[in-house]
Amino acid sequence: MEKKVLITGASGLLGRAIYRLFEEDPTWEALGLAFSRAKGKLCKVDLTDPQALEKVVDEFKPSFIIHSAAERRPDMVEKQEEQTKNLNVMATKNLCQAAVKNNAWLLYMSTDYVFDGKSPPYSVDAKPNPLNKYGQSKLDGEKVVLECNKDFGILRVPILYGELEFIKESAVTELFTKLTDTSKSFVVSDYEQRHPTHTRDVAKVIRQMLEKKLEGQALSGVFHWSGNEKMTKYGMICTMASVFNLPHSHIQGDNQPTAGAPRPYDAELDSSRLQSLNIGSYTLFGKGVHECLEPFYKQGT
Repeated sequence: MEKKVLITGASGLLGRAIYRLFEEDPTWEALGLAFSRAKGKLCKVDLTDPQALEKVVDEFKPSFIIHSAAERRPDMVEKQEEQTKNLNVMATKNLCQAAVKNNAWLLYMSTDYVFDGKSPPYSVDAKPNPLNKYGQSKLDGEKVVLECNKDFGILRVPILYGELEFIKESAVTELFTKLTDTSKSFVVSDYEQRHPTHTRDVAKVIRQMLEKKLEGQALSGVFHWSGNEKMTKYGMICTMASVFNLPHSHIQGDNQPTAGAPRPYDAELDSSRLQSLNIGSYTLFGKGVHECLEPFYKQGT
């Protein structure tokens, strides 16, 4: 197999980290696909256009496809169900068909929101039970992937943060805007348990998985990767306050479920399947979030 990888959603929070890791590795040839934020070396493609997508895949002939493009905002999904289905499910089907045609191995990025959060931690063979339309759309995408080819892979990850183009790009780093605005009082969820995970860590996991595939390791089905620190959004703010030495008395924690689309209470993912393959490493949340937010803090965000 050639070391050629195609990455969808390469302009997004996760896709950028994946694309950068492969693009900066001289042993790999990477092609990043994007649409609304396509720029630079990225190839502009509408994933909901089967012919356009097939043409790009046919021309590049990847050995691997990482499908990270998705509508991932739960409240937006509730309002735009049809558009979400087109991107999270139908585009996934188009990509799977192109992968099969070109004999490429596909890895589909999914979410901890396929679970209801009532009985963590969740193993890779735990039964999904999504509480909201976002989780259901990603589960539907998973089914499309494995129905197309049972040897394809699915990687579920939780709430993400990483290198940013704008501070509200991640639901994690968006919290920093409340921390730095001491002119107002804010109430932030101190209910749902989350496991903030650095996009760079996820990208490294993916590269390790692909390297294992190149070595002849049989990887298929569902995998989980998650940061190993559990905290609420209020807990995240407290950590940010600590690493930047900022006051946070203007922010109060709310121990009631978050309004809007229902969220799982604790959808902790069991990462032991990947760990047993010596795959994965962790960035401590305090260190990682300081690194991501420092440029914005210096700008006076």
